[in-house]
Formats: sequence, C-alpha cells, structure tokens
Amino acid sequence: MEFLLSDPTFSMACKQFDRVAQFLNLPEKTQAIIKWPQRSLSVTFPVKMDNGKVRMFSGYRVQHHLALGPTKGGIRFDPDVTLGEISALAMWMSWKCALVGLPFGGAKGGVCCQPAEMSKKELEGLTRRYTQELIPFIGPQKDIPAPDIGTDEQIMAWMMDTYSMQVGYPVPGVVTGKPVTIGGTLGRKEATGKGVAFLVKKITGLLKLPGPLRIIIQGFGNVGSVSACQLVKDGAILVGVSDASAALYNPKGINYFRLLEYKEKTGRLAGFPEADEMDGVELLCQHCDVLIPAAKERVINEVVAEKLRCRILAEGANGPTTPEADRILEERKEIFIIPDILCNSGGVIVSYFEWVQDMQSYFWSEAEVLNALCRILSGALNSIMQFSHENKVSTRMAALSLGIKKVAEAKEMRGVFP
Repeated sequence: MEFLLSDPTFSMACKQFDRVAQFLNLPEKTQAIIKWPQRSLSVTFPVKMDNGKVRMFSGYRVQHHLALGPTKGGIRFDPDVTLGEISALAMWMSWKCALVGLPFGGAKGGVCCQPAEMSKKELEGLTRRYTQELIPFIGPQKDIPAPDIGTDEQIMAWMMDTYSMQVGYPVPGVVTGKPVTIGGTLGRKEATGKGVAFLVKKITGLLKLPGPLRIIIQGFGNVGSVSACQLVKDGAILVGVSDASAALYNPKGINYFRLLEYKEKTGRLAGFPEADEMDGVELLCQHCDVLIPAAKERVINEVVAEKLRCRILAEGANGPTTPEADRILEERKEIFIIPDILCNSGGVIVSYFEWVQDMQSYFWSEAEVLNALCRILSGALNSIMQFSHENKVSTRMAALSLGIKKVAEAKEMRGVFP
C-alpha cells in the first residue's frame, strides 16, 4: 500500500494518524494493522452513452477495517476521484464511526466522471454497471454505501435495485440515503447539515458568543445549504458563500432564500446580483463568527490558517484542514475547531438509523431520528471536550484519539488471524 502515499490526501490522513498513534503510544504492530486499508478494489467498466459510443470509466471501493462491524461510507461521482483520495476518506470514516459509537468500519467509493455533463440515462447506466462490479463486496452485513459528492437518493435507489435484482429479492439495507418510499429514513437528506448547525449552536453557547452570528460557508451543496438554512432560521447572518462557480460576499448579509431560489433556477451562484464576487481563498479569510468549509479536502493550508478571522471553524467537509495548518491553528487559541469527524458525522449517524430500520422493518418518525441524532452528537462532543481538557490537546487530537483508540482496542481484542 506504500504507493498510496503519493496521493496528497492519503498522505495527509496518514500524517494525522501517525501523530495520534505516537501520542497514544500504540504498539507498532497495532499501528500497521489499523492504518492500512483492509480491502481496495479498482474496477474499469464500459457504459453505452447516448450518442451510441461506449466509454470506459474507472471506479474504486475501499474498506478500511472490519473490526467493529460491516463497513460504511459514501459513493462520490467526481472527476478528481483517485484511489488515494478514496482510501483517505475511508480511513477518516473509520475514526468517525468509532468516535460516535457506530458498529461500523470505514469505507468509501467513487467513480471518476463528470455527472453534471451526463444525461439521466447515462448516469443510470454508469451506476448500475459500477454496482454490478461491487456486488461481491457489498451487502447489509458486508459494506453499506451511501451518497456523497455527485450522488443522491436516486443513485442509491439504482444501486439498491441492481443489487436486489442480482440476489432475487428486495434488500433495502444494502445502501442508505435512499428515497423514503423504498426504505429510506426521514431526516437523512438533511442530517449532515443539521448536525453541523446543531454543533455550531452548542459551541456558540459554550463560548457565550453574542448574536447574531455572522457566517461564511464554502460549498453550497447539500451540507452547506442545509447548514446555512438552519443557522439563518435561528437568526444568523450569511455574509459569504461559494460554490464551484463563484465566491460571494456581502458584509451586510445575503438573503439565503433568494440565493437558494437563484441557485435552483440557474444551477450556480455566479451572477447572483445581491453580493460581490471575490476569490474563493480570499472569502475564507474574511471576518466572521463561524466559517464552515463544506466542499472538499485540503482547502485550509498553512497560508490560509494564518489569515483566518473566524471564531468557530466548523468542518462540514472531510479533511478540509491540512496538518501544517493544524499546527498553526493549535497556537491560535481564539479559534475553536469543530473537527470534521465530529462536525459532519450527522450523515453517517442517520445512515446508521436507516440501516437499523431496514434490518428491523420498523420505521421511525422524523422527530425520533433528529432527537437521537442530537443525543449522539452531544455525547461525542462532551467526550471530546473532556479528553481535550484532561490531556491538554486540541479538539482534533481529542476526536482522532478517541476514534483511533477504540479501533485499536477492538483489533487487539480480536487478535491476528490465523
């Protein structure tokens, strides 16, 4: 697996792990066992396009460890997908699931493609063929995919149907993030964003920040838009937001609902008339109370970390802050970090609820789902704060330590086979 270190995202995840493993004084044998992905699958498959031509696509699925149960993790359709990136995301999912007490190991998958440029028929063909390649490796007790960047509940419905047709009976528990009509759960689509907003409000109270909060959000997809909606409804002022098309800033505030309407109409933020466009990195460095990076990995490097002017950094994305930036932010005590493996864990927590409901064929109300979500997030946050205080380490070190320690203990108890 050494070749994966050539990928910057996987290298970043390894640096985080190595630092925590040294802090926890983990035995070298245990470090080697829990660091490297247990299974990595690469596939290349054909899809017939609308123009009649056949195009080849590359896809991946990585299962990081199975010490605590079946693996769990999203599927992303994105042109930047690599095996290294997917391996890093699977590793982070392992620590995330352990941190919040879910009986899963981490997994991740993806296909290198540009879904925005594909028709619905082409996307269905790609999804079904990719799923067919995964069938020996996924299942309700093996590995349970979910949506991620570039995928949604329709993609999950096609995946479930493809798997079910192969085995000959409906298997709703093979994926999560499905439509409610075929075994999905109420509250899943908004779960990650609502979890981010819930934690921001908890930390705002802890720090006794006066309102209204001024927020900047990088990424206006499912996580960013839902986080913004929840916080704006609670009185926050959205002063900055970005997507792949543009970064917008208005110190007097941006009307969230008009912005959402514009995005739904045009498919992009560029051209929105009620804010000024600026460089995306410059937007991250504007003054605000809460900065929510909710896009992709490694956007906050050491240069950005020096210039941040937020009070709370709520990591809605996976791995948005590099280890080099972390060392700078550890010295900047005025910035409170809600680390990614806690901050964006709402999605996998409610995916777990969906999986439980599918396995039992007994479904919950939305209020039951959200109450259970908040209870788990509160418990995990309290554990992180206690560990951070007792060991005098950052919230990220505390979160990673708690997750990695639990996986290490499980591996040590189960031993090495044969």
